[in-house]
Amino acid sequence: MRRLEHVVAALVLVAGGALGAWALWPTKVPGDLRLPPLDERAVFDPAQLRKAQHFETFLHWNSLASMVVVLIVLGLYAWRGHRLARESAAGRIGTGMLLGMLGLGILWITQIPFGLAELWWARRHDAADDVGYLEWLFTYWLSLTVEFGFICLALLIVMGFAQLLRGRWWVAGAPVFVGLYVLFAYTFPWLVPDDRPMRDQALLTAAREFAREQGIEPIPVRVEEVSAYTDSPNAFAAGMDSSRKVFIWDTLLDGRFADDEVRMVLAHEIAHHSREHIWKGVGWYALFAVPGTFLIALATRRRGTLREAQTVPVALFAFVALSIAAQPIFNVIGRRMESEADWVALETTEDPNGARQLFAHFTEFALADPSPPAWASALFDTHPSMLDRIRMAEAWRARSEGRPHP
Repeated sequence: MRRLEHVVAALVLVAGGALGAWALWPTKVPGDLRLPPLDERAVFDPAQLRKAQHFETFLHWNSLASMVVVLIVLGLYAWRGHRLARESAAGRIGTGMLLGMLGLGILWITQIPFGLAELWWARRHDAADDVGYLEWLFTYWLSLTVEFGFICLALLIVMGFAQLLRGRWWVAGAPVFVGLYVLFAYTFPWLVPDDRPMRDQALLTAAREFAREQGIEPIPVRVEEVSAYTDSPNAFAAGMDSSRKVFIWDTLLDGRFADDEVRMVLAHEIAHHSREHIWKGVGWYALFAVPGTFLIALATRRRGTLREAQTVPVALFAFVALSIAAQPIFNVIGRRMESEADWVALETTEDPNGARQLFAHFTEFALADPSPPAWASALFDTHPSMLDRIRMAEAWRARSEGRPHP
């Protein structure tokens, strides 16, 4: 009977996921758009191209090794960690939290060498000269305290529902996690450190015009001051409804990028809001959270439901393994939304030259490989490659000039 219940639940989740994905998938990028072929050696300076490829190759392999170690360490912890539950007198939920924090602490220690290697590589390429190793360790430790808090909250929710619903805790747990995701997305703009109002009146005027052209109310623009830590450029959209903001890193305003390039960035980030990408992100998260919690419930049932502390190491491993397995899918979704934001920005600014210049400069200043290997792009890239983004700008130019597709 229980097996039939699981089969029915799985079928319902698959059908609901397919329907939700069908509703979230469409974008404003024309379905018949074909990107023209471009030789990266003709677009980028050869020396800069080699430098960017060399820089990111190490980071890709370092990240891949880190991912393998994560799975091995948590797999061993899932295998043997349940024994520690017998030695705790902290109560059922308290012991579960302790086991969750212990697993995260072990994982944190094993990831330190990979983080230090990444920092060493960045410093060697003048991408993080102002960040010291001790400073990085301290910041890493602070991030661990936040993750500890998240683990405790998640386990409190899950184990509390498991006490009431046993193996069906995921039915109530998944909507709660979606609600917490919405709360975090809404409040995130107030959590961004070291930000200030944008002072450039010309750029502020452009941002208001872009919002109007995209059919939404003006979005506040803030500048995040990161130049003390990195020279890399970046920007992002955050918040929803009344909390919406656009954040521009001050490294985009230090003179290396022309005004038309910064305007393209603003149009792109405003497009994330006008196309409701943050709300769509909530939808995609829900589509994965519901079956994800269902699979975690299945993975832990051999040692009892998650009302038992001894199942926490297995749940932690299942959660991380599922997250890694789903990452390529999330990356496809992310690249699709970023492509839509690029297209809307091109429609808004009508400036393919600015876009081409911007993405060329991102390769130069952020050392972004303009055409990474397919495996690395699948595993790690949330944005289209810089070469593909330039190809989109050229495709938009061809359409605007009435030229045929390549």
